[in-house]
Amino acid sequence: MTTSPLIEDQKPGAARREGHPGIALTVIAACQLMVVLDATIVNIALPHIQDALEFSTTDLTWVVSAYTLAFGGLLLLGGRAGDILGRRRVFMTGILLFTLASLLGGLAQEPWQLLAARALQGVGGAIASPTSLALITTTFAEGPERNRAFGVFAAVSAGGGAIGLLAGGMLTEWLDWRWVLFVNVPIGVLIAVLTPRYIGESERHPGRFDIAGALTSTAGMASLVYGFIRASEEGWRDTLTLGSFGAAVVLLLAFGIIESRAREPITPLRMFADRNRSGTYVIMLSLAAAMFGMFFFIVLFVQNVLRYSPIESGLAFLPVTVAIVTGAGLSQRFLPVLGPKPFMVTGSTLVVLGLGWQTFITPDSSYVGGILGPMLLFAFGMGLNFVTLTLTAVSGVAQHEAGAASGLLNATQQVGGSLGLSILTTVFGTASRDETEKQLPKFLADGTAEQKAEFAKTHQLPAPWGHEVLAQGISTAFVPAAAMAVLALATAALVIKVRKSDLDALAGTAGPAGG
Repeated sequence: MTTSPLIEDQKPGAARREGHPGIALTVIAACQLMVVLDATIVNIALPHIQDALEFSTTDLTWVVSAYTLAFGGLLLLGGRAGDILGRRRVFMTGILLFTLASLLGGLAQEPWQLLAARALQGVGGAIASPTSLALITTTFAEGPERNRAFGVFAAVSAGGGAIGLLAGGMLTEWLDWRWVLFVNVPIGVLIAVLTPRYIGESERHPGRFDIAGALTSTAGMASLVYGFIRASEEGWRDTLTLGSFGAAVVLLLAFGIIESRAREPITPLRMFADRNRSGTYVIMLSLAAAMFGMFFFIVLFVQNVLRYSPIESGLAFLPVTVAIVTGAGLSQRFLPVLGPKPFMVTGSTLVVLGLGWQTFITPDSSYVGGILGPMLLFAFGMGLNFVTLTLTAVSGVAQHEAGAASGLLNATQQVGGSLGLSILTTVFGTASRDETEKQLPKFLADGTAEQKAEFAKTHQLPAPWGHEVLAQGISTAFVPAAAMAVLALATAALVIKVRKSDLDALAGTAGPAGG
């Protein structure tokens, strides 16, 4: 069956659509689901990936960070590419790259192969995700039809995390951890086949690529993250550790200089001139840093200490998704009445309390008594913040810069998560080494010959001594996580000055920020 354009006028808000808009929306939503889902679907499989490819716990964080660093670092460049080269063309390129990377990751036999594939996935996601949101505006006419499409897109973005947790658990338990990556391949191929048939190409807009800015920022953050992770294993005096931090300083300074001089910078520095917007970015950076760490370490705890299966682990995190959605719904409903600041302060306070509670984790902590309560506090607080931060980030921004403001918020979330996880991993590694020194004499005195032989191969203490090490490392890592949330709370209380009236118009009409 052939398709033909239904709308060709160039009036404001008009869209050049192909026939079967329902299929077009399904294709766009499927892309966003795949990108969002991939952040959580791999988390559940982390303990199995660690065993299969012999990752250390600290190096395992790169399975998360390789994806989020590339995704967050190149997100704005991906959106710019869609405007300049054509959104459908760039969308398909991102999908195909993401699909290829998923295949390579599933076939990985060495840790470096998986990490390279995860980074390539992040590049593909950074190209496809911002373009998928933009395609809604070129596919659906302004009004109820576009609003419904935005609603579907937002629902997929919100629900993708929960779907990823369950899907990751089922695939890992019933098939193999490799299928959390292989599952993207048929989906990606189907999207690539349907896209040129049901989605029209957008008009190209002249512009410049700030490739130097994108590369220096991404490489600078990667060097900073590597420095922290290296320090957790080799110490702060290690040559590579110091070299990584030095390279990070040079690259990030170069990034600042490039952005200040670029004609069309990837990160418009004027976005930081407004105190409310700058405060919003600090809050998102801090909360994301704590959030990524919480998910990473709690997954290890419930599977390695509580001995949950992958499916049980996925179900254990479902209340977190419910709490986030509930908090987001409340903030969206009452934002026009109360304004944004109460939600930022209350939400950040709950996050601080939840993370502080998690510093008391021990090997004897149960799911209901020691894990669920603090996770629900944390998740509800994050839900109160998500919608509020998105709206505040674009408040007072010119219409043509709203995409850059919201895209920068999404990039801040991804990069902040990577940086925070690396810092928490450094604390975890130090605390784990200290606890291992305490537990080792007990193990040598009471362990069986078989356990000692296994320890000689893996250098990992078995249970119950290993549980003591893991729990001590996790509880200690949550101390700086709580400190990051305190920074978010202080920023919300002291920096943010947005009034309710500033968001009255925006709160009722804003679409999702995407990403």
